[in-house]
Amino acid sequence: MGISMRLTWLSAFPRLLVVFLPVLPGCSINHYQPSHFQFTTIVEKTEVGPDGWRAACIHATVINQSTLEPYFCNFGVGMPIEHRKVGLISDPLAQRIAADCANQALREVLAAPSSPLPGLVCMQFRNTFHEVLNRAVAGASVTALCEKKTKPIRIDF
Repeated sequence: MGISMRLTWLSAFPRLLVVFLPVLPGCSINHYQPSHFQFTTIVEKTEVGPDGWRAACIHATVINQSTLEPYFCNFGVGMPIEHRKVGLISDPLAQRIAADCANQALREVLAAPSSPLPGLVCMQFRNTFHEVLNRAVAGASVTALCEKKTKPIRIDF
C-alpha cells in the first residue's frame, strides 16, 4: 500500500468509525443535535398566553446491522410556541428540548430494541420519542408524517 493510499485510509478512518460504530449494537438511529430540528411556524402566535404551533421534519438513517442497508426513519415533531406551564418557547429552546428528548428516546430504544428490523425500530423510536417529548412539553408531538410546510432535514453521517 502506497503512502497516498495509507493517508487516504487514515483520513477516512474517523468518518468510518462514525458510520460503523453506531451499527455495532444493532439498528441505529443517529445522535441528534439541536440544529437538526429546523422548526417552521405552522400556526402564528396571535394571542397572549398559550398559542401558536411549530413543526420540524426529520429523515434519519437507520442501519440494519446484518445487511448494512439504510432505512429512512421519517418523523415530524410538533411543539407549541407558547405553553401554559413552560411559557414562551424560543426556537433555540424548542430545538434543545427536541434534541434532548430524541436522544433520551434513542438511548431507551437502543437499550431494548423491539425488533432487529429497522422499520420496527423506527416505529418504536417515534413512539418513545413522542412519550419523552410529551413529558417535557405536554401537547408536543412526534408523528410518522411531516407537516407540509416543513422542510425535511436528512440526518446521516
